Amino acid sequence: MKYTIVIEPETNPDFQGFFTAYCPALPGCATYGKSIEEAQKNIREAIWLYLENLQANGRPIPED
Repeated sequence: MKYTIVIEPETNPDFQGFFTAYCPALPGCATYGKSIEEAQKNIREAIWLYLENLQANGRPIPED
């Protein structure tokens, strides 16, 4: 499956220089990284774990 991801510069001054990544189709599925590339890697892993958890609990897999 393919999901849309959003990567934005972090607005919290304590995390200046970081990037937040999230998947709008998967509520609560979010992460961050010190670079855009790290945020992309982390959100891919977060999506995989999110979907694995849904499947393990017999819950439906959302579409993008």
